[in-house]
Amino acid sequence: MVDKDLLSMQEARSLVRAAKQAQADFARLDQEKVDAIVKAIAEEAYAQAESLAALAVQETGYGKVQDKKTKNMLASQGLLKAIDGMKTIGVLNDDKARKVVEVAVPVGVIAGIIPSTNPTSTVIYKSIISLKAGNAIVFTPHPSAKECIGKTVEMIRGVLKRCGVCEDMVAAMSVPTIQGSGELMRQADLILATGGPGMVKAAYSSGTPALGVGAGNVPAYVERTADVEEAVSKIVASKTFDYGTVCASEQSIVTDRVIADKVKAALIAQGGFFLQGDDLLKVKAVMERGNGSMNPAIVGRSAAHIAELAGISIPAGTKLLVSDEKGVGPKYPFSKEKLTQLLAFYVVEDWQEACELCHALLLNGGVGHSLAIHSKDEAIIREFGMRKPVSRMLVNTPSTHGAVGLSTSLFPSFTLGCGTVGGSATSDNVTPLNLMNVRRIAYDLGNTPCPKAAAPSTGTNVDIQAITAMIVEQLKQMA
Repeated sequence: MVDKDLLSMQEARSLVRAAKQAQADFARLDQEKVDAIVKAIAEEAYAQAESLAALAVQETGYGKVQDKKTKNMLASQGLLKAIDGMKTIGVLNDDKARKVVEVAVPVGVIAGIIPSTNPTSTVIYKSIISLKAGNAIVFTPHPSAKECIGKTVEMIRGVLKRCGVCEDMVAAMSVPTIQGSGELMRQADLILATGGPGMVKAAYSSGTPALGVGAGNVPAYVERTADVEEAVSKIVASKTFDYGTVCASEQSIVTDRVIADKVKAALIAQGGFFLQGDDLLKVKAVMERGNGSMNPAIVGRSAAHIAELAGISIPAGTKLLVSDEKGVGPKYPFSKEKLTQLLAFYVVEDWQEACELCHALLLNGGVGHSLAIHSKDEAIIREFGMRKPVSRMLVNTPSTHGAVGLSTSLFPSFTLGCGTVGGSATSDNVTPLNLMNVRRIAYDLGNTPCPKAAAPSTGTNVDIQAITAMIVEQLKQMA
C-alpha cells in the first residue's frame, strides 16, 4: 500500500524526468519540423473539438457543449493561424548593423495547471504554445475534470507518436493531489498556471518561475452615447457564453442614470430577470460557501439551474439572474466574480462616477484583468483606458470574446495575464514567445579604446653593453 499523496509526488517526478529526456531530443528539431508537429496537433484537436467539449460538459457539469466546442476550435485552428510564421526555434534575428544574433532557447519542461471550467481548450492551447517554443509540458488536472483532460492529452500524444516524436513531450498526472501538484511545480522549469487564486498563489510560492493569472471581476460600462440595444446584446452573448465560465466574462453592468431604464428594459427583453425580495435573498444564500468563496454548485450553470437550487420560480427563457446593487465588497456578493449566470446592475450619474465604481469593482477581486466599455465618446474611452488598472480594455465588444481573441485582434489565449498590479508576472495574453528565453550573441563594435600592448621583447634581459665593457676591462688588466 502506498499513500495517494506519495504516489502522486512520485508520478510527478517520473513524468518530469521523462519529459526532460524527450525535450532534449525535441530541442534538436528545426522550425519546419516543429511547425509541422504543431499543425498536426491543431488539426486533430479541431476535428475532435465537439467530442472533447461534450466529454468536458458531461464530466464537470459546467457550460455548454457548443460553446466549449468553439473554445476548442479557437485553441486549435484559431491559435494555429495566430502563430503561423512566428519564429520560435533557432536563430530569431541576425542584425548585421548592430552585430547581434538572437537565438531562441526553450525553457525546458513546463508544469501546466488546468482548471475545471475550461479543461480541454486549455490543454490544447497550452500544449501547442509549449511545443511551438520547443518545450515539453506536464499537466496537473483539476480532479473534477481528470477524464476529459486525460482524453485530450491522449489525443495529443497519439499525434506526437505519428509524427515520430516521443509522447512524453506532453503528459498528465493520473493521480492529481495537492502534494503531487506541488512537487510537479518544484520539478518543472516553468509553471503556466490557470486556475483559482489558491492554485495561482501556490505556483508563485513554489520557487519555480511562474506565469499565473488572477481572477476576473469584469465591469461593463454602458455609457450614455452607446447603442444600448447593441451593447446589451453583446453583454448577454458574452455572459451566457459557456454559462459564464470564462474569467473575462462580465460580472457587472454599470450605466448612466439617463439611459438606465432603457438598458434595463433591453436586458429584460433579452432574457435578464431582476431578482427582488425573498427571491434575491434565496439566490444570495446559494451563491457562496461559508468562507465567502464561490459555491461550485452554481459555477457554469444555467439561470434555471440556479433558480431550482435556490428554490425560486423564474420566467421561461430567463438567461441571466440580475440584482440591482448598491455597494461593493464582502457584504455584496453580486459585486464579486461570478462564473455563472448572475449579474450585478449599477446606476451612476456620469462617467466620472462610473470610473470610480469600476475601479472599486476591479479592486474587489479583478484588478489587473479586464474591463469592458460601450461608448461612442472616444474621449471617455481614452480616459478609461488611461486610468483603469487592467491589462485589457475591451471596447464595444463582448468581453469574453474580446479578451480571448475571438472578437478582437488580441492573441488567442486561455491564459490572460493580469500584470504586476494583479499579482501576475505578465500582462500579456500568453503566447509561445512567453515560453522561451532569448540568447543574444553580441559582436564587438570596435568602438572601445584599449591600451596598446608594450613593444615585444628581444627575448633577453641581458645588458650587452655592460658585459662588453666588463670584458674589455679584464683584457686590459691581463695585458
